[in-house]
Amino acid sequence: MTLGLTPKQADLLCASERFCEGRVAPESIYGVLHRECFTLFPDEMFADLFTDVGRRSVPPMIVAVVMVLQRIEGCSDREAVDRFAFDVRWKYAAGGLAFDHPGFVHTVLVDMRARLARSKRPNRIFEAGLDAARRAGLIGRRRVLDSTPLYDAVATMDTVTLIRSAIRGLLGSADARLETELRAVLGREDDYRVAGKPACDYEDKTAREALVDALARDAMALLAVLAGRELAATVTQAGALLATVVGQDLDQDSTDGNGAGGVFRIARRVAKDRVISTVDPEARHGHKTAARGFDGYKGHIGIDPDTEIITATTVTPGNVGDGGAAADLIADLIAAAHLTQPTPASTEQPDAEQRDAGQPSKVFGDCAYGSGEFQSTLQEHELESGCKTQ
Repeated sequence: MTLGLTPKQADLLCASERFCEGRVAPESIYGVLHRECFTLFPDEMFADLFTDVGRRSVPPMIVAVVMVLQRIEGCSDREAVDRFAFDVRWKYAAGGLAFDHPGFVHTVLVDMRARLARSKRPNRIFEAGLDAARRAGLIGRRRVLDSTPLYDAVATMDTVTLIRSAIRGLLGSADARLETELRAVLGREDDYRVAGKPACDYEDKTAREALVDALARDAMALLAVLAGRELAATVTQAGALLATVVGQDLDQDSTDGNGAGGVFRIARRVAKDRVISTVDPEARHGHKTAARGFDGYKGHIGIDPDTEIITATTVTPGNVGDGGAAADLIADLIAAAHLTQPTPASTEQPDAEQRDAGQPSKVFGDCAYGSGEFQSTLQEHELESGCKTQ
């Protein structure tokens, strides 16, 4: 797919600009995007996402404007493309497009997010808006940090389901020849073709233990087949996941009483970085507070407290402490701390710099950011701490 280009020549008869001028407030998001969209999101900024062959894409600048308005107005993908098609303000915001400018299907937004995620600059739309805010003097030298749980969309799996699902994943990732080799070493009467928890009398302790041991032995047998072989990346990944879920949840007795290998049992502990689902192996069990647990991820943000503009975001597994992601949220302050400060004779500075002139950069946060490690980071870069110390 090749790069599509946004039309810059206004339609004399159908231009949305003629209708919206005087009706849309210049300081509204629609007015700002109308004036600045070609500067903020030029089509060429997205050239690396496309190739030199194929049909033309929907112009990326138009898609970027729709994505921005979608976030502001809280629309789904389908709602967003409907508003672009029928709400003249959206076409006005996208450079004053004609009333009859063709719309596009919601999967275009899905495709654009996927292309951005695979690129070297996945946050370029956010960065463009942030740079504009800096040039306008809306971002100062203070930051407030916080995090929030991002709940996973998959079910948390118990040990039996985890191991069986990981075995199914490994078998499914193998080619026909390797799959035949793997199935030849399986000991349970289970073809592992159907998802779900295996049949068992789970109220019977002996039956439960026998099932866990049998699953573990199937898993170990599969891993033994893979040992020392050059494998495709998908098989290697599936094998690593299987080894992880077996190792994190099971212990093996030293002997079974007959001198043979011991029985595998569910460990009486919780692994520090426990995988909770084979569907989403990066999700973790986390705690926002001591009494409030969740499964999934943590979203971390840094904001300028005066303008409430978000200056940085990142996502971590749910078990990562807030302080572990804090340095990424103040990367701009750290970088600025090493730059030469402007002299009194310098030309005019943005409003935020004038407001904060002579004041050190300062970081605020709750006690989750009060660890000694993060405090040392602030001190190292001469940033003042407003965080509650632990």
